[in-house]
Amino acid sequence: MTDVAMGATGGVSLGIPQMPAPDFPADVRARLEADAKEVIARYPGSRSALLPLLHLVQSEEGYVTRTGIRFCAEVLDLTTAEVTAVATFYTMYRRKPSGDYQVGVCTNTLCAVMGGDAIFDELKQHLGVGNDETTEDGKVTLEHIECNAACDFAPVVMINWEFFDNQTPESAKQLVDDLIAGREVRPTRGAPLCTYKETARILAGFPDERPGAVAASGGAGPASLTGLRLHKGETPSRVVTQRADSPRETPAGPRDTPSPAQHASSHDAPNKTAESDPANAADPVADNARQEEGE
Repeated sequence: MTDVAMGATGGVSLGIPQMPAPDFPADVRARLEADAKEVIARYPGSRSALLPLLHLVQSEEGYVTRTGIRFCAEVLDLTTAEVTAVATFYTMYRRKPSGDYQVGVCTNTLCAVMGGDAIFDELKQHLGVGNDETTEDGKVTLEHIECNAACDFAPVVMINWEFFDNQTPESAKQLVDDLIAGREVRPTRGAPLCTYKETARILAGFPDERPGAVAASGGAGPASLTGLRLHKGETPSRVVTQRADSPRETPAGPRDTPSPAQHASSHDAPNKTAESDPANAADPVADNARQEEGE
C-alpha cells in the first residue's frame, strides 16, 4: 500500500506515490544511532528493540514521524511497513504532532460512572478541543483512554503517564490551567511531571536524570495495597479515600452496602450447581461417570 499525493483543489487523489521519508539531520542521526546501539545491545535479537526505539524517535520529534519510522527500519534491518504496523498498533505512539502534556481521561466503565465522562466533557469545553486534539498553544493534547489501570482511585486522569487520582471536573480543569500557565503540577503518585518528549526518552529505557525523580516514583497507592495487607493478616485501622476536591477519611470496616442475600440481582439468582442442587452436581468427573453408567 502506498500513500498518495493529493491535488491542490478538491482533495482529488492524483495517484502519485509519496516521496521517501527524509532522513534526520546528520548530527541528530549520529546521536540517535549511538542511543539506538545502546538500546539494541539489551536484546538477544535486534528486532526486539523496536518498541523502545519508537519511543526514542518520539522523544526527538514528539510523535512517530515518517522519518522516525525510516530510522527504526534502517537500524533494525526491517521494512518501513513492518515498523509502521507496530507504530500504528500501540496508542502510546503518537501519529501526529501533540502537546507537551498528554492528558488522558479514563472513560472506561468504573471511571465513567464515577465521573470520568463528566471530566472529559468539561475538559473538551474548557480547552476548546475534541478527542485527540491539541490546544493552539501546543501545550495540551486531550484524549480519552479506555483504562488507566488505577480503578482503586477512579476517576483517574493521567498526564504523560503519571497518575492524578480521584479527580473531579473542577480539579481537572485546574490541572490543565496550571500546565498551560507553566505552574508546577505534581502527580498523586509517581515521579515529578516532565514533558512528553522527556517521558518518551525515559520509556525508551534511558535513566531519568532529574535530581530526586527516581526516589519520588514510589509504589502502589494505599487503596491498592489494602487487599494485600488483609491477606497478610494485617487490619488497617483507617482507609484513606482522598478526593481532589474534598480530602476525607473513612473508617475501615463493614459498610452499609447490602449483602447479596439482601437485595435482588440477576447475579444472585439460584443456579443449579453442586452447592444449590446436589442432584445436578457441577462435577465433570461425576458427570462422566453418570454418562458411562447410562450407556
